[in-house]
Amino acid sequence: MPTPNQLTDTRALAQHRARARPGALFLQDTAADEIEDRLGMVNRAFSAPAVVTPFPDVWASRLPGAKIVAEAEALDLEPQAHDLVVHALALHWSNDPVGQLIQCRRALKPDGLLLAAALGGTTLQELRRCLGEAEIAMTGGLSPRVAPMGEIRDLGALLQRAGLALPVADSVPLHVAYRDARHLMHDLRDMGEANALQSRLRRAPRRALFEAVDALYAEHFATPDGRVSATFEIVVLTGWAPHADQPQPLRPGSARTRLAEALDTSETPLRD
Repeated sequence: MPTPNQLTDTRALAQHRARARPGALFLQDTAADEIEDRLGMVNRAFSAPAVVTPFPDVWASRLPGAKIVAEAEALDLEPQAHDLVVHALALHWSNDPVGQLIQCRRALKPDGLLLAAALGGTTLQELRRCLGEAEIAMTGGLSPRVAPMGEIRDLGALLQRAGLALPVADSVPLHVAYRDARHLMHDLRDMGEANALQSRLRRAPRRALFEAVDALYAEHFATPDGRVSATFEIVVLTGWAPHADQPQPLRPGSARTRLAEALDTSETPLRD
């Protein structure tokens, strides 16, 4: 039975993931590319990696020998067993994203690295707007059709809440052209990202709704070549399991040099 305030229908999500087409997983591939780029910037070799992913084949050749962990509320991770944990583009469907990151942090050895890719707040902003306008015009209300995505500041704060050190969050915006809004929605289904919200309507939407969405999308978000544009935002989160040798912030008031001296400028005292 679903718990109160549960965001995601995990059974529906599993069905959507199982129906995904391997050739349509460009978002997963892009997230994996971004993770690899960041690993290339870290001057360290990792000997015990783990990857949390709904699509193991995406990572088969990227981190050979890594433990593949299925997307789930309770992750199959052993405490302090890994020096690297990757959480690959699944946080946006989690009913407890902070809990996911806490589980990853507990699975890290001291000074181990967590890299998590999540869909950010601008993802599908065009589709969200058109669905809302069309549904309000036709029914006078809104129903849940696009999952809420966290803003980069909120996602970055999750790292601190999970007890990770040296947190960093950065954004990778993607703009993808589609034939029309229907093409976009079919692509979302093919990549396993169809509506799995617990509070979604269970009856089939009226055909007229999608016709209205198609028209609104073409009106507001057409590209010069006659297609339409969709935004996806991948937010990459970086954090480390705490360790005594990591850089630590100085105690407030302990600075020995004035900021004005470092900037080679004059200091103007404020009046009381």
